[in-house]
Amino acid sequence: MERRALGSSGVEVTRFALGTGPLGGLFEAVGDERARATVDAAWELGVRTFDTAPHYGAGLAEQRLGAALRDRPRDEYVLSTKVGRRLVPGDEDDPQGFAESLALRRERDYSRDGVRRSLEESLERLGLDRVDVALVHDAEDYMDEAIAEAFPALAELRAQGVVRAIGAGLNYVGPMLRVAREADVDCILCAGRYTLLDRSAADELLPECEQRGVGILAAGVFNSGILAGGTTYDYEPAPPELLDRARALASLCDRHDVPLAAAALAFPLRHPAVTCVLVGARSAEELAANVSAFERPLPEALWEELP
Repeated sequence: MERRALGSSGVEVTRFALGTGPLGGLFEAVGDERARATVDAAWELGVRTFDTAPHYGAGLAEQRLGAALRDRPRDEYVLSTKVGRRLVPGDEDDPQGFAESLALRRERDYSRDGVRRSLEESLERLGLDRVDVALVHDAEDYMDEAIAEAFPALAELRAQGVVRAIGAGLNYVGPMLRVAREADVDCILCAGRYTLLDRSAADELLPECEQRGVGILAAGVFNSGILAGGTTYDYEPAPPELLDRARALASLCDRHDVPLAAAALAFPLRHPAVTCVLVGARSAEELAANVSAFERPLPEALWEELP
């Protein structure tokens, strides 16, 4: 599978990356065996970039991903995890959409010490000696602390060679722009804001990142399901106007004999700032279907007609 440099970091990622939120039991339990089979299928299909986070199943996704990768050649793949939520002993009041978890409770912590401890604890759960990319996770409501402490802490770790690239994983364009302009980052995981339905990142964020050499990891390319045959948008029931737009896009794709999901996967990569698409899967079959759609050649005429 083709690789591209992640911004100016020197880290090379495959153009398709596996996200592991579903492997942490997002919305439904998957179990250890199915999680392992999903990662194994990704490897067999050439995927060499994997993203996880302490948030996913309160450490369960990290544990499962590490177990699946532990016997793989370490220099052949790129692994990213996140900081901003530390896991501490205790019962979780809100499972936050995860049907499975380790017996740990999430605590927000964007401090310098919290960042360093979070990465150490992630390595313990992964059972690996290093991660390649560290991202500040979901800091929209904690931006001042993240800018003042979390990003400088990650920059120190990058300078020490503990991680190879640093960035942020965020859901809204405003905070992403602030990170691009105020933090010394290599990449931004842009969740749901550069898709067939939501192109809000196109006006300022993508040009800014392209100019600064900040690579974009395009996540949420199905907008949580509406662009893959579902009816949810950003994990909520989609409003009628978005359902209508999705149907119109599906009709356009039908005219070109293209599955809507294939167009949704291909669209972000047409922008030069976007390095890869990051897609979750909860089974080997779902993963294989996504990779097949990703690798499908699409006619240029489709993009010429895209509204």
